[in-house]
Amino acid sequence: MNPPTPPTPGIKVPPPLIYVSALLIGIGIKRVWPMSPLPTFWAYTAGATLIIASVLIMPPVLLRFRRAGTTFDVRKAASALITDGPYRFSRNPTYVSLTMLYVGLGAVLNNAWILLLLVPVLLTMDVFVIRREEKHLEEKFGHRYLQYKASVRRWL
Repeated sequence: MNPPTPPTPGIKVPPPLIYVSALLIGIGIKRVWPMSPLPTFWAYTAGATLIIASVLIMPPVLLRFRRAGTTFDVRKAASALITDGPYRFSRNPTYVSLTMLYVGLGAVLNNAWILLLLVPVLLTMDVFVIRREEKHLEEKFGHRYLQYKASVRRWL
């Protein structure tokens, strides 16, 4: 007998809060120990490009959620499996977008600490968000999700 599907993925903290927390920590550390990785022109150029790309990813993602009639909040149970649009290229286009925005802000602020904190941010996302979300989707959608998972990369 299979255990019942959990009503939610069990994610406690919204992913944007993870990124914002690291961003603020990086800003705080830079005040004490300044470290800038790039010449200003390149930092702004790279950062602005990533921020713009990040912003462009979100409308098609949000449109898919609206059309599917499912929640965008990963702390709530999914009611539909979305596999089209940006989800053809990544199982987590929202997290790709958040990561691009985070790195872009780190570059625009020319803050090496923000960029270094990307590693713990991604580890936190993997352990406390993505793995739980994937387990929930496997339990909720079964073979359909497993097929999708086997054919589309987690990030890019």
